[in-house]
Amino acid sequence: MRGSSAGGSRRAAGMACLESQSVGPATEHTRAVLGVEVAVTDYERELARMAAMVESGSRGYICHAAVGTLMNARRDAQARAALAGAAMTVPDGMPVVWALRALGERIEDRVYGPDLMLMACERLGDCAHFLYGGRDAEATATLERRLRERFPDLRLAGSLTPPFRELTAAEEDDVASRIDASGAEVVWVGTGSPRQEKWMASMRPRLRTPVLVGVGAAFDFHAGLVPQAPGWMQRHGLEWLFRLRAEPRRLAPRYLRDNPAFIAAFARQWLTERRGSSPHEGDGEAGGGEEREAEEADQR
Repeated sequence: MRGSSAGGSRRAAGMACLESQSVGPATEHTRAVLGVEVAVTDYERELARMAAMVESGSRGYICHAAVGTLMNARRDAQARAALAGAAMTVPDGMPVVWALRALGERIEDRVYGPDLMLMACERLGDCAHFLYGGRDAEATATLERRLRERFPDLRLAGSLTPPFRELTAAEEDDVASRIDASGAEVVWVGTGSPRQEKWMASMRPRLRTPVLVGVGAAFDFHAGLVPQAPGWMQRHGLEWLFRLRAEPRRLAPRYLRDNPAFIAAFARQWLTERRGSSPHEGDGEAGGGEEREAEEADQR
């Protein structure tokens, strides 16, 4: 891990981050989609919320929710609780945006984690950023190098690639110590859903860092390890098909499980709300065996 000092107080760095930024309200309007409160928001308001948290030193974490994230929450009570505890849960996938629109919300676009990460590196570059995740140490080092090349003024406080398993208590202590020692103000978490949501919820009380943001596959995309879908496919909600063609063995079971289940569950919610009843769509559906399957299969 490469580390550096924070280079001044958190408040001073936060003020630098806030230059030319319009800080949004402390809370966002949300709407429940399958029992998860999803913010009806956009990139600008998420960036402003992040900058405000750094400036004030208030601590929280932000989740980016795609179909898989919402379905994990239905199967896994711990994942559901992690989303409920977030400062914001934003619509990362177009199907989530379409669901919000079907419920009558006016929302223009998704807030895509990989794009948000690049925007933050450019516009909040004076904050100290930390990378937690990645396939392996070499992949994370590649991501660091590419981000430094793209954003010369970006302050990278360090990085850490965890093993793909539950951390021991000693390892969690070490992770918390290393992140805090780096002076990080924004930690990007790229370990896939539901691992990253659970990790942020678990580690949030132990870290001084104001902002934790789960961005899933952004690490692989920005390290150049996995290609991203063309813009037109992303806009039309077909990114899953592009990724399925690229990684069929890994992603086919997840998409075959989650996509039809999401459509069916949301159709029930929509019909229930149309009839004027409380949807209660957050109840879990599957047993503990599927929780582990989902966690090991997902690397959003």
